[in-house]
Amino acid sequence: MSKTKYWVMGLAASAAFFTSLEVKEGYSAKPYKDTGGVVTQGIGSATKPDGSKIKMTDPPITRKTAQEWAKAHVVKDEIAFRKSMPGVKLSQDEYDVYLDFTYNFGQANWNQSSMLRNLKSGQYVQACKSLLKWKYVTKYQGIKKTHLDCSIRSNKCYGVWVRQQERYQKCMGVQ
Repeated sequence: MSKTKYWVMGLAASAAFFTSLEVKEGYSAKPYKDTGGVVTQGIGSATKPDGSKIKMTDPPITRKTAQEWAKAHVVKDEIAFRKSMPGVKLSQDEYDVYLDFTYNFGQANWNQSSMLRNLKSGQYVQACKSLLKWKYVTKYQGIKKTHLDCSIRSNKCYGVWVRQQERYQKCMGVQ
């Protein structure tokens, strides 16, 4: 684990990032609803590379296509992700952790997160700790919106919490 920090603009998702992404997100040839009820396909993709939303009626895709979609999604998202952190230095592991968070929770959530605010103010340990605040999933059932605490196993989203703990441990490991 390298603790060397680089300007964010000079970093990109590592090969390990993409391997981990597939392990954590899993692969599904057919569309399915994730724990939040979002229609997803491939390796956690909610949209196709052209920006259109995945539909339950979409045909199955191959693992290779799923990997291509994930890479296209990440490459596109990395532009906004990097721009959100002017003047910030991160290690490759930190970069991958926060990029993984952004892939999972979305750029809008990243942009308003305490993680980003902490990084911009040089509070790296606090930024890592802020990862643990993200243990909720919003589930939609018709028009009803429910917030589930994923640290409670019976809420059937415990994997979200486990992934946050893993991100936190990796982040703290380079501090």
